[in-house]
Amino acid sequence: MGTLDGRVAIVTGAGRGIGREHALLLAREGAKVLVNDLGGANDGSGSDAGPAQEVVEEIVAAGGTAVWNTDDVASWEGAERMVQQAVEQLGGLDILVNNAGILRDVFLPNMTEDQWDAVITVHLKGHAAPLHHASAYWKAQTKAGEEVNASVINTASASGTFMPNAGQANYGAAKAGIAALTLVAADELERYGVRVNAIAPIARTRLTLATPGMGAIFAAEVPEGEFDAFSPANISPLIARLAAGDCKLTGKVFAVQGGVIQELAGWHDVSAIESEGPWEIADLANRLG
Repeated sequence: MGTLDGRVAIVTGAGRGIGREHALLLAREGAKVLVNDLGGANDGSGSDAGPAQEVVEEIVAAGGTAVWNTDDVASWEGAERMVQQAVEQLGGLDILVNNAGILRDVFLPNMTEDQWDAVITVHLKGHAAPLHHASAYWKAQTKAGEEVNASVINTASASGTFMPNAGQANYGAAKAGIAALTLVAADELERYGVRVNAIAPIARTRLTLATPGMGAIFAAEVPEGEFDAFSPANISPLIARLAAGDCKLTGKVFAVQGGVIQELAGWHDVSAIESEGPWEIADLANRLG
């Protein structure tokens, strides 16, 4: 018996890397999985149905149930089709793992409007669109008197939370937005029986290998047979736990890298100054430093 028997999951960006490992592990734990992947390059260009199909074939060959989907997660209509496909072909929807993403790293003075828009769109809108349609489905179930026990796991990043990375203003802004979206969605959707959490993973993937300053860290080969702490597969057990029907966690953001999982907290006050009258510029200069 798997921990996810009878549950239906959507995993976006599941053709390669971390998303692929999520899909494979959820399937091994008994979930029926819709494997979504547009099949684009690191920067989001192009498309290829091959990666999604290959993951589905691997799941089916191992005795699991899966279907593939190549809709663009940042398309409102595409996200709706994805949710409908899971409901119609797999029998419902209990788990949404928003994982799809791209990179277009560049320093701000050289960044083009397209480089900004593309990353914000794929990451932030690419979380919001599936979340919108999935939550509408769960709301309708609740209104119809059905009991919902659903889980959403979003994908933030160290770059947008605790470790800002030069050259990733677009990516970091999108990932910080995803962390905030997670907290708001958790507050909104609890009434419908939906939990919403996020992870900020660091693992060896084609995106991290292409990230300035990180490629050298992950390029080192791990001897065969030894535990690879930075394998994408080492991220997925946290996803499986957050997706389980008996998990009660919601509104959490977890950093997961190597052998460490940390719960993150957002903006909080670290100091304060007060005034009983109008603020004076000179006073602010003295008191703020």
